[in-house]
Amino acid sequence: MKITNLLVHLLWLALLPGLFSCKNTPSNEPPEAGPATATEAGTPAINELTAKIAQSPNSAELYATRGRLWYEHENPDQGIADLSKAIELDSTRAEYFHTLADIYMDYYKSRLALNTMERAAAAFPKRIPTLLKLAEFQLILQQHKEALFTLERIRAIKPLNPEMFFMFGNVFSDMGRKEEAITAYQSAVENNPDLLDAWVKLADLLAEKNNPIAAKYYDNALRLDSNNIDALHAKAYYLSNRKNDLLGAIAIYKKINTLDPQYADGYYNSGLIYLDMDSLNQAYKNFDLAVKMAPTFADAYFHRGVVAEMKGDVKQAIADYENVLNFDPDYESAKEGLKRLKQ
Repeated sequence: MKITNLLVHLLWLALLPGLFSCKNTPSNEPPEAGPATATEAGTPAINELTAKIAQSPNSAELYATRGRLWYEHENPDQGIADLSKAIELDSTRAEYFHTLADIYMDYYKSRLALNTMERAAAAFPKRIPTLLKLAEFQLILQQHKEALFTLERIRAIKPLNPEMFFMFGNVFSDMGRKEEAITAYQSAVENNPDLLDAWVKLADLLAEKNNPIAAKYYDNALRLDSNNIDALHAKAYYLSNRKNDLLGAIAIYKKINTLDPQYADGYYNSGLIYLDMDSLNQAYKNFDLAVKMAPTFADAYFHRGVVAEMKGDVKQAIADYENVLNFDPDYESAKEGLKRLKQ
C-alpha cells in the first residue's frame, strides 16, 4: 500500500469517532432547500443556469446541473441546496441522490451522506448501482455487517454481478477475512476479466501469502492498462518487497514519474530501494524530489535525513529531522536522530 494513501486512510479512521459522536444528531433528511439562489458570484455557466432557473423554477434538472457545477467549484453548501431542491422536485432520479451523497461525504458530513444513500436504496430497491454505492459508503464508515447485507440484496437480484463480488472482496479484506476476500475477487475477475482493480487487489492479497501467481495477476491488470499508475505502483512494490528485481522496480517507478512527475510516492519508494542498495547519492536525490513534490511528506524528510547523516552532512540531517517533527511531533525515529546528532 502506498505510504501517503495509508496515512490518509489512517487519518480518516481517526476522524470517524468524532463524526458519529456529535451531540446534535442530524436528521435523515437533507436540509430543506429554497430556491437556492447563489449567495456569491458564480461562473458564467452557473450564472446562465441561474437565469434559466428564474424562468423555469420547477425544473429539477436545472437545479441538479447547477448543483453539480457548484460541487465542481468547491461550493458544497450551494451544491447541497440545489441537489436537495432537485430531489424535492423530482425524486425519481437516482443520480440526484448519488451526487448529493457525494457532496456530503466529500465535505465530512458522513452521516448525512449515508442517510441520503439509505433513502436512495429505499426509493430504488432493485437498482444495483445505488445498492453498490450504499455498500461502499457503509464500508467507508466501517459498517461491515450492513455492507454485507446490502451486497446480499444485490446477489438476490443479480447473482453473478462482478462489481458485487469486487465489493464483497473489499469488505472482507477490510474485516481481515483475507481468504474470503481472495475468493470474492476471483469471482469478480471470472465474471468480468476487465476489472483492473480486482486483479490488483487479488494480486496484493496473494503477494502477502508469497504466492508467485501474484506477479501474473499484476501483469493481467497492466495488460488492461499499461499506464495505470495504481497497477504500476502495486507491481513495483511487489518486486521491491521480494528483492529479486530491484532494478525492475526502479524502472517501473521511473515510468510512473514520467507519466506523473508530481507523484511523490514514486520518488520516495525509489529512494528506499536505492538506500537498500547503498546507492546513497541516488537515494538522496529521490527523497529530495519526494519532499519537493509533497512538502509535508514526513517519511521522505526522515529518510533524506538518514541519508544526509550517513553522508556526514549533519546540518542537513538535523534540518530534516526537525522538519519531520514539525509535521509529526510523535515521530520517534526523528526524535532519536536529533538526540543522537545534537549530542
